[in-house]
Amino acid sequence: MKNKNLWLFFTLLILASLMLAQCAPATPEPTEAPEVETEEVVVEEAETGEPVELRMTWYTDGNEDVIMRELLDRFESENPDIKVVMDTVAYTSILENLPIQLAAGEGSDMARVTDLGGLSKYYLDLSPYLSDPAYWEENFGSTLPWLRPTGDEAGIYGFQTQLTITGPYINRTLFDQAGVAVPSDSSDEVTWDEWAAAANEVAQALDVPFPMAMDRTGHRFAGPAISQGAVYFDENGYPFIDGDPGFKAFSEMFVGWHEDGTMPIDVWAGDTGYAAPNEEFINGQMVLYMSGSWQVGQFTEKIGDAFDWEAVPNPCGPAACTGMPGGAALVALKDTQHPEEVARVMEFLSSEEILSEFSAKTLFIPAHLGLSDKGVPFETDLAQAKKTLDVFVSQVGKLSPIAIDLQAYPYNRIMFDATRDRLTQVLVGELTLDEAIARIQEDIDAALAEESITK
Repeated sequence: MKNKNLWLFFTLLILASLMLAQCAPATPEPTEAPEVETEEVVVEEAETGEPVELRMTWYTDGNEDVIMRELLDRFESENPDIKVVMDTVAYTSILENLPIQLAAGEGSDMARVTDLGGLSKYYLDLSPYLSDPAYWEENFGSTLPWLRPTGDEAGIYGFQTQLTITGPYINRTLFDQAGVAVPSDSSDEVTWDEWAAAANEVAQALDVPFPMAMDRTGHRFAGPAISQGAVYFDENGYPFIDGDPGFKAFSEMFVGWHEDGTMPIDVWAGDTGYAAPNEEFINGQMVLYMSGSWQVGQFTEKIGDAFDWEAVPNPCGPAACTGMPGGAALVALKDTQHPEEVARVMEFLSSEEILSEFSAKTLFIPAHLGLSDKGVPFETDLAQAKKTLDVFVSQVGKLSPIAIDLQAYPYNRIMFDATRDRLTQVLVGELTLDEAIARIQEDIDAALAEESITK
């Protein structure tokens, strides 16, 4: 499984986008909208004279629901024959309820998803309805394959609303108050053990309840595991967990942190799906939080400069110092009764001008080649946000090829969920670690067999 072209694109895209953004003006100069949005689209009036109503299933990490609604209002004013209703739901609903709705044929017209390949059988190929498919290939070409079903090499199903990289955040103010040095200030290759020791020292000095925490997902777990030597796939590209020394090594560290109180057990053992302890970090109750770049907008809004927060480079292991790439995509769904209208909405939102505005206001890294060349004028003067974006840029070149392969694997959600659920059973004493690892492999094998995939 080689994704060298994807890795190079991913690296150059984010580096160019954010580095050039540092030189961009505070307010973007007006640009002309692409001709395909205003001149080449023929509006067909509904026979009843009433606008066609489309529904968009959406989740939000920060302010992107507000920004998206503003953009859709603008679209509707320019296209009075279409009305778009946003159904904003919790992220857990996107992970757990949306797949059930899609399987039952009860999905919306469009949805924002993160299980990019896993839900691909429900996506609508927009190619026949787009006025300029070449624009999509040129600007989103290296991430379009993430949305394609197995065997499809040409379909256009949607676009990334942002690219992300996982990594830890710290509350620097707590380090300063405790008189504890921030490990990454003096070393470019800090280990997870060193971070755990420093976080515990800060927590003990200030009576902070949570030294460290990690989002409850196998995706967040994967970067540190790869750094410890996990390979995730065998030589034939089949998922390989049981017998992988690196995966077990980080699993042992992870379980140990919950046993000694470094990580709160309630995050992983207190839920049955995705869970994120971001509120504890926002409230100043956590020293180190393993999450990702999508939190920048939310932390800018909810923390601001109340304390010094920042991302730090991904901790190192014997194999790498990597996080996980990822992101969310807005996709068209094949059960829609209005594919032409859906395509018009998608063309508007994916246009360079509109996507630049969305990215600037949400502090998201865009997956758009044209914007990577021009840069995005991110709308923030907050030093913490700018520093954090720079840190995530610096992590692009450190992404392990294994991490790239894992993100591109269409069935990675099976692997992530099995990791999450079985390790939780270890934390609550239902399984030993060896039993859990064996069960993870069994879960993956069984789920892939249902897709007619075997070793």
